[in-house]
Amino acid sequence: MRNISVDTIIKEVRTLCMTAATTLGADVKDALKDALKKEESPLGKDVLAQLIENYEIAEAEDAPMCQDTGISIFFVDIGREVILDGLLSDAINEGVRQGYEDGFLRKSVCHPLTRKNTGDNTPAIIHINIVEGDKLKIRFAPKGAGSENMSALRMLKPAEGLEGIKSVVIDAVSAGGGNPCPPIVVGVGIGGNFERSAILAKESLLRPLNEKNPDEELAKLEEELCDELNALGIGPMGFGGMITALAVHVNITHCHIASLPVAVNIQCHADRHKEVEI
Repeated sequence: MRNISVDTIIKEVRTLCMTAATTLGADVKDALKDALKKEESPLGKDVLAQLIENYEIAEAEDAPMCQDTGISIFFVDIGREVILDGLLSDAINEGVRQGYEDGFLRKSVCHPLTRKNTGDNTPAIIHINIVEGDKLKIRFAPKGAGSENMSALRMLKPAEGLEGIKSVVIDAVSAGGGNPCPPIVVGVGIGGNFERSAILAKESLLRPLNEKNPDEELAKLEEELCDELNALGIGPMGFGGMITALAVHVNITHCHIASLPVAVNIQCHADRHKEVEI
């Protein structure tokens, strides 16, 4: 067994919140630079160049790359040999509270009916998975509303099959247009049930853009979908062009014989995600 102090978790979460807001991962930087090389539209190229300049300034000045610093999403893998000296959820929320306050990040979380802001960007949304070992892995993504609001979930009939799945993804991106601030990353969750498909889609967004899906069939589907989305001509920030999506990531799991859930979770060009292992 291994003891981990919640104080350590608070400190690490605080850092994750601040660094994710100001510093894009190398995978996203490379994807945007590659998009700039491929884009043929003069306006699209200009927009991509400005997006790249924006993240460079944000990193250099330690300032948020977008005013929407998001609602805090966590996927936590906790080894069954780990012993904590407090509640994991409390530690994560305290880390968010400190990170958003100390990093001067916009607090965007409010009551859904009264719309009263909680004032500290909590509560966070936390997904916990118990695994083997004595480590604690925390993956974090601050999710902005512009892209989140363009997401979709459909309960298809099994007979609609692969073509039905593709239609759900293409229709969601087409309907979103420039609203989710493309070039986007598209997470797709297939199977499970209503809520499981949405979680699969969300979690897929945390996969690095330069990491290929290990399932060859899914890797092919991701490539086909990305090509079809880029053929829509929405382009960078919706101004037209070849590059609408930087990548499509697909996660699947088994489902009931009578249903085919499909969720589409869209992420903007500021594909912010960080992780730490304790």
